[in-house]
Amino acid sequence: MRALVTAGPDGLAAGVLAETVNVAGNNLSFHLKELSHAGLITSRREGKSVIYSAAYAGLSDLVQFLMRDCCQGHPEVCAAAVAALAACDCTTGDTLHA
Repeated sequence: MRALVTAGPDGLAAGVLAETVNVAGNNLSFHLKELSHAGLITSRREGKSVIYSAAYAGLSDLVQFLMRDCCQGHPEVCAAAVAALAACDCTTGDTLHA
């Protein structure tokens, strides 16, 4: 998932993704299908290649769902996650450093 998020909207061809994450094509295909069904990635055909991209709206929905009602009154539990989200610079894809 991280490789697709890092690749941005251009995504990665299935073969390139398999090499990047060092996973056999058949195993990768299984996981990509599940991520697609969950709405976390999209795919498109470009010539003979299938290009996979992160579905940023789906990822945002997932993060919001996971963080909703976070911590059950113990904010220190979620502090690291909140700090990581706050440090994301979506204009460059970099993590901001203080």
